[in-house]
Amino acid sequence: MISVPRWDVLAVIGAGGALGSLARYGLSVALPHARGEFAVATLVTNVLGCLLIGVLMAILTTAAQPHHLLRPFLGVGILGGFTTFSTFVTDTLDAATTGRLGESVAYVAASLALCLTAVAAGLAATRAVRKGR
Repeated sequence: MISVPRWDVLAVIGAGGALGSLARYGLSVALPHARGEFAVATLVTNVLGCLLIGVLMAILTTAAQPHHLLRPFLGVGILGGFTTFSTFVTDTLDAATTGRLGESVAYVAASLALCLTAVAAGLAATRAVRKGR
């Protein structure tokens, strides 16, 4: 069975992705790093994005009937455009190939630990706040 594209969903994902990408670019300008330096902006971007994904999922999973375009716009679009796995991999490879293998391994471990913790913290904090209402 061929599925028909949902143009409304595609449009909000595209719009959200553009906004998220612009926000990511703004953070990279605010926290620049040269080749051979630690990629603070990428780490901050991904951890913040994961925190916000946790918040969003807590809200959407407890809402009675969230608008059907909310998750595609905010989750896939904005937060998908904001977070960046490709830049994370590029930064990791840069560190590994410029003689900073230890930093590369630490960056991967820190990213994984911080991002998973951020999602869990976003979920838990949002659920606690919503429960207290």
